[in-house]
Amino acid sequence: MNDTSAQIQNLDTEALFRKYGPMVLRRCIHLLGDTERAADAVQEVFVKLLENRQNIKADYPSSLLWTMATNHCLNKIRDYKRRGEDGDSLLEKIACCGDIGEKHGARSVLRKLFHSSPKSSRTIAVLHFVDGMTLEETAREVKMSVSGVRKRLAALRETLVELEAV
Repeated sequence: MNDTSAQIQNLDTEALFRKYGPMVLRRCIHLLGDTERAADAVQEVFVKLLENRQNIKADYPSSLLWTMATNHCLNKIRDYKRRGEDGDSLLEKIACCGDIGEKHGARSVLRKLFHSSPKSSRTIAVLHFVDGMTLEETAREVKMSVSGVRKRLAALRETLVELEAV
């Protein structure tokens, strides 16, 4: 192990964040196009750095963080596309509704969304989208396979797309 790799392992994450955080944030904003998501991505990049610092072998921390940010953001973009998420999605509108009329409309959409699906689909959706559990964690919690959870979520997405079209 060279001196630089030893320095990365021993470096204070806060010092790395102060020095390279703005660069990582700019990269994330450029890739994600959303300041809020980019700020979350920056935190996740530095958490990954903290969790894996014992295994990191890099001569140039700025290049490492640039690459980590790029890969993380590209994975996020892929996830957003796979899940069909965008900033104006019907789910986001439901979550952010304010007045009574909007809340009534949101309840109506959710009733229609979950009407034809098994009750466990509601639990799966809450665990995955609200509680932020991974597919694996959700599958363990509801005692299903990951592919079963994935199929249920896909069916809910399809129904939501149909509702959004109406």
